[in-house]
Amino acid sequence: MSLTDNKPETIQNTTNTDKHLFSPITIKGVTFRNRIVVSPMCQYSGEDGFANDWHLVHLGSRAVGGAGLIIAEATAVEARGRISPNDLGIWKDEHIEMLSRITRFIKENGSVAGIQLAHAGRKAGVARPWEGGKPGGWQTVAPSAVPFEPSHPVPHALTLAEIGEVIAAFGVATKRAVSAGFEVIEIHGAHGYLVHEFLSPISNLRTDEYGGSFENRARLLLEIVRAVKAELPSELPLLVRLSATDWLPDNPDSWKLEDTVQLARLLKEEGVDVIDVSSGGNAYNQKIQLAPGYQVPFAEAIRQGAEILTVAVGLITGAEQAEQIVNSGAADFVALAREFLRNPYFPLQAARELGQDITWSPQYMRAK
Repeated sequence: MSLTDNKPETIQNTTNTDKHLFSPITIKGVTFRNRIVVSPMCQYSGEDGFANDWHLVHLGSRAVGGAGLIIAEATAVEARGRISPNDLGIWKDEHIEMLSRITRFIKENGSVAGIQLAHAGRKAGVARPWEGGKPGGWQTVAPSAVPFEPSHPVPHALTLAEIGEVIAAFGVATKRAVSAGFEVIEIHGAHGYLVHEFLSPISNLRTDEYGGSFENRARLLLEIVRAVKAELPSELPLLVRLSATDWLPDNPDSWKLEDTVQLARLLKEEGVDVIDVSSGGNAYNQKIQLAPGYQVPFAEAIRQGAEILTVAVGLITGAEQAEQIVNSGAADFVALAREFLRNPYFPLQAARELGQDITWSPQYMRAK
């Protein structure tokens, strides 16, 4: 499948026997060897935003393992935008050198290197999970002075000037990411972090041009997209990760799937190529209905409703399951997270299970 001008050749539900988990796909000037994505997963292992050998091995081993796209963890565009003090950052030029080493290795081993540009907003500054995850590392920011939960500190409500600085930071971060060799940029607009906080009425209580109506709440993300695209070469794809729902069925004012479909249409008009579909994260009292592939219906609804490519993610753990998602037209890519933590070589094993003959790294050919 070849995609140009952000227009998929087909957006349909019917089974496509030519499209399967290991069929290549080209978006703009980038070809992915298969539809398997390493979802961005925080490693909480950096210092002052710098990547190190842990990140090289973590991301590089998934390239050797055969993934089509490897997206580096949520990488902060500002120091105060880190989820934890140990998250990666791209707010200064010095971060580029080690990231470049990682992208070179990924590309040399046949995968495409992507990076998720992020700002954690009111959920920033928490301790690492294995250190308790306690909040309060620094003054956080948000659309409104509303804490994530009662035990969290009250965030600073961003002024209009500060919003402009955040938007500009995404643009500069994109320039650095391209310099570091990343061929895919993903904007993190999910999981209750800053962009999602602006989108959802439960966290955005503003009364200015960034709050109130749907159009106003979407304004920050659309302006970030424009800032990113101004620095992104035209041949490189742009993804946006969204939470399809706040998982608050009893709250009519929360963010819902129909809002996400509407937003995805706007993002397509702005030149976004793919929506990476997740959910939740913006409400401590969310009611998630967990099940294998529980977010796949969201990806399918957005793919159909906005006529845009999607990534499905969430409890996707098996080869047959992943194959069915792609082959049925529910999504164009599948992203795995915890399964890749358990098994960096999932694609190699999935190919054998599905009867697909794929290329292995020559160093590992004896095991094929």
